[in-house]
Amino acid sequence: MRLITGGAYQGKLDFAIKNYNINTAEIANGESFNIADLSNIRCINNYHLLVKKLLENDENPISATSEIISENPDIIIIINEIGSGIIPLEKSERIWREQVGKVGCLLAEKADTVERITCGIAVRIKG
Repeated sequence: MRLITGGAYQGKLDFAIKNYNINTAEIANGESFNIADLSNIRCINNYHLLVKKLLENDENPISATSEIISENPDIIIIINEIGSGIIPLEKSERIWREQVGKVGCLLAEKADTVERITCGIAVRIKG
């Protein structure tokens, strides 16, 4: 499994497509992702939005992430860093932010490689 992380609009998806030869049909959007489609994809973009969707459906993001990694160990996951900046006033937003951080830690631990993208430039931080 590969993890690509970084801030919003930093070129993470373009980096993945270019460097890992991914066809756009093989990319799922976390906001609308269904685990049943897992075998047909190579990459999940906007994984932080999948975490939000799971929380809204009272599902455990850690368990779901473990299942995804187990079912598709070669998957590429792209997740935004959302833990910096002002702490949200809404409790649900704070919980989402915390869960994205925990999921990110799990993904980084399990990943063969972790790359952080800033301004389209990758820095490999693991692997």
